[in-house]
This record gives sequence, C-alpha cells and structure tokens, in this order.
Amino acid sequence: MKNKADVYVSPLVERNASPEMAQLFSPKTKFTTWRKLWLELARAEKTLGLDIKQTQIAEMEKHLNDIDLAKAARYEKKFRHDVMAHVHTFGDAAPKAAPIIHLGATSCYVGDNADLIIMRQGLQIITTKLAGLIDSLAKFAKKYRALPTLGFTHYQPAQLTTVGKRAALWCYEFAIDLDEAEHRLENIPFRGVKGTTGTQASFLSLFGGNHTKVKKLDALVTKAFEFKKNCAVTGQTYQRKIDALIVNVLSSVAQSAHKMCNDIRLLANLKEIEEPFEKSQIGSSAMAYKRNPMRCERTTALARLVMSLATSPQMTAAEQWLERTLDDSANRRVVLPEAFLATDGILEIMTNVASGLVTYPKVIAARIDSELPFMATENILMAAVKANGNRQELHESIRVHSHAAAEQVKKFGKPNDLIARLKADKAFAKVNFKAVMNSKDYIGRAPQQVDEFIAEIVTPIRRRYRGKLNRKVELKV
Repeated sequence: MKNKADVYVSPLVERNASPEMAQLFSPKTKFTTWRKLWLELARAEKTLGLDIKQTQIAEMEKHLNDIDLAKAARYEKKFRHDVMAHVHTFGDAAPKAAPIIHLGATSCYVGDNADLIIMRQGLQIITTKLAGLIDSLAKFAKKYRALPTLGFTHYQPAQLTTVGKRAALWCYEFAIDLDEAEHRLENIPFRGVKGTTGTQASFLSLFGGNHTKVKKLDALVTKAFEFKKNCAVTGQTYQRKIDALIVNVLSSVAQSAHKMCNDIRLLANLKEIEEPFEKSQIGSSAMAYKRNPMRCERTTALARLVMSLATSPQMTAAEQWLERTLDDSANRRVVLPEAFLATDGILEIMTNVASGLVTYPKVIAARIDSELPFMATENILMAAVKANGNRQELHESIRVHSHAAAEQVKKFGKPNDLIARLKADKAFAKVNFKAVMNSKDYIGRAPQQVDEFIAEIVTPIRRRYRGKLNRKVELKV
C-alpha cells in the first residue's frame, strides 16, 4: 500500500462528513485523549497523596500531542494490546513518568472514558447543526406560511395546506431530535475511575484502604473532564446501553431527514419544490434534461445506514457477559464513528438543501386548480342550499357531475370541468363560484400554526444557539 489510491477510504469522510467531525474521530484525537486521561489520573493521584513527582506530571503534559503512531503500531503488533502499546509509547516519550502512567487503571479507563468524551463532543457538533437546520427551515416556513398547496394523504389529493405548514412539519421533527440530543448531552455520564471489574479494588489498595480517597479520585477525574455525573456503578466497561441511547438519537435525526427528503423527492416529481441545482450540475449522463434530486437521494441513503447502525449498539448491550466481554470492541470501533460521521454528513447536506429550496408557485396553483373543484363541492352545496335549494337533490347533482368530470380527467386526459358543469346547471345558478373557489379559504389555520410554531418552538432554539446559526454549506462533491 504505497499511496492513498491503493487503500479503502471511507466515503463518509471523503464525500459527506465535515472536517471537524472527521477530525474528532481521528486516531490523533483518540490517543491524545488517552494521554489526557492518564495525565488527569496521575494529577488526581498526586493530589490525594500518592508518590508522584511534579516533574513526572510536567513531562506528561509536555508530550500530550507528539504521538508516534508508527511506534505504537509496532508495539501493538508485539503485545496484541492497543492500550499497552500506547502506555509504552507514552512512556518512551515521557520516561520520567513511565513508572506511573496508567497506575491502578484498566484499559477501559482510557478506552471507555475517551469514547464518552468524544461522543459528547460529537453530540455538541450535531446539536449545533440541528439548530442551524431548524433555523433555515423556519425561515422557509415563514416565507411561504400562507401559500396554499395541495395536501396529500396516502399520496392522494387531500385538503389544502400551505407550503410553509408542510415545512413546519419537517422542522418540528428536527426540533424533537434536538430536544432528545440536548437531553442526552445533559445526561451522558463519565465512566470514571472504577478499576478492573468496577470494584475500584486496585485504587483501594493504592490508597491503603482509604475509601474516601478512592471516591475523591473518581470525583476529581470526572470534574477534570467537566462531566456533571459519572456512572453510579460499572463492571469493567460502562453500560453499553449508553451507546445505544446515543446512537438512537442519531437514528432519530436520520429518520427526520429521510422523511423530509422523500417529501422533497415526491414534490420534485410534481415540479412544485426542488432542492438546489447548480448552473453546471449534470442530472444524468444520458438524459441531459434531468434535474435529479441528488442531495436528497444521498441523504436518504445515509439515513438508512444510520438507522441500520442503531441496531448494533442494542445487540452489543444485550450481549455483554457478567462484568464484560470483548466482543463489543471490534463492533464499536466501526459503528460509533460511522454513525456520527454519517449523521454529520446528513446535516451538512440538509443545511445546504434547506437554505436553497426552490419553490414554483404557479405549478402549485395549477395543481390546486385541477383538484379544488372536487374539494369545493361541500361549500358549493352549502351555498346552493342557502339559496333555497334542496340539499338532497343538490347532493345528487354534484355526485353525478363529479363522476362525469372525473371520467373526463381519467379516461380522456382532459381538464377538470366540474365547475363549468355546475355553472351550467340551473340548480346552482345563484351560487357565487368565484367566492367559493378562493384557495385561501381552504387552508384553515395553517398560516397561524406556522407563526405559533416559530414563536413557541423555534424562537427559544434560536436564542439558545445565538451566534451559531446561518452556516453556509457547500457539498464536497
């Protein structure tokens, strides 16, 4: 393997995820975090009275970032143990500290705690991007709050809604996701300093049976990494259920994105709303006229990946034996980074889409005109009854005319002529058809619902994330 082109590189990194998320799950970040964990453990042990010199602490501080990954790889090949490989690599860089690095700890002290630190940072990135997406969708919803559009249930024409109300539906799902992500951030625990099987026996021995100092050690290291809580009890690992809870949040974001993108793809087919399409963008290598919804298609593809990945942490949590088993490791090394990278990619694409949605009001109006006659029949019936008509006779006339008009549309591809048929019927002579055919009379409280949604749900989010909104995202490819 002489160059990059000779090895597999994850498309999540190359094509989708942001540089900040890719860096977060890099080897450099992981192993630097391990060294910070060793440093804080040693610092806390020194504070509590163990014979650790300040020169050892200073040497560890000096070498947090200069990690010789090639040397660590050689050690790992020799030891078949990644943590011990990095203990030795750190010890070589900080020889004075080598005797006390990893003192009393188990591998999960660095492995598990680092994963929690990194996932917490990942959730912070996700929440900020969610807030930005919500802000963009709310702006779109407000702009089109009162623009009538044909609603669909079962993908069949239904009562009217508005373009803005439909966007508010998309936006609300992401707001629910943000609430869940913030809750998880607030409650994510630190594994802390628990020892080999979670009993803290090694640390109790180090501190001569002093339970108070062992508890203080756990608290000091937890505080050093700014966690509000740590796991009340653990085996060797923290509860793998925590991974499942975190990835479930990512899966929820993926579900919301998938739903929105499917809607946009359907609307693009109707030529009502489209994702951004650049001036030189090619939709098809063969069909030059195509404007394929590439962004939304890519999002749904990534969303399926994230939703499928959510099952792995669930199975891993269920599979853990007694105090721990190692069949979680290889799985977690893949699932946790990829779930974050894919979700980050989803939010990058969705931010690009939401800030550049294209709406075609005349196409939307034309589709309303083709369907509104059927939806207006109840109002037409009521107007005719008020003009002294017989309700049952009028109902039968509308039924007959409606079926005839539908036949012209379905069998012969002709325009909907129901209104013309009713106008020609003497029974409806006194009906003001212009008054009953105003599409804005059929959208209910949709515009007000958009306003209320923005005021009650979006505005507090905008306040919480002030200064972090209005991100511009360009796709990598």
